[in-house]
Amino acid sequence: TRHPNYFGDATTWWGLWLIAAETSTGLAAIIGPVLLTWTLMKWSGAPTVEKRLAKTREGYAEYVARTSGFIPMPPRRG
Repeated sequence: TRHPNYFGDATTWWGLWLIAAETSTGLAAIIGPVLLTWTLMKWSGAPTVEKRLAKTREGYAEYVARTSGFIPMPPRRG
């Protein structure tokens, strides 16, 4: 993954939500991990870093083509 720290952060919050989901109040708190995951993937997390790296790192487009963006997966063949 290109953003293992963001993936780890999201899984931590989802894990905490799973613990809290035992109660009705905790179950209703699903908005927290949903919003955090969306923010990291679509708004201020990965997109911000990706734009900067695309401008400053040579060969970054090839790296993006073969590496998953958020969820750890094996590299794509190229």
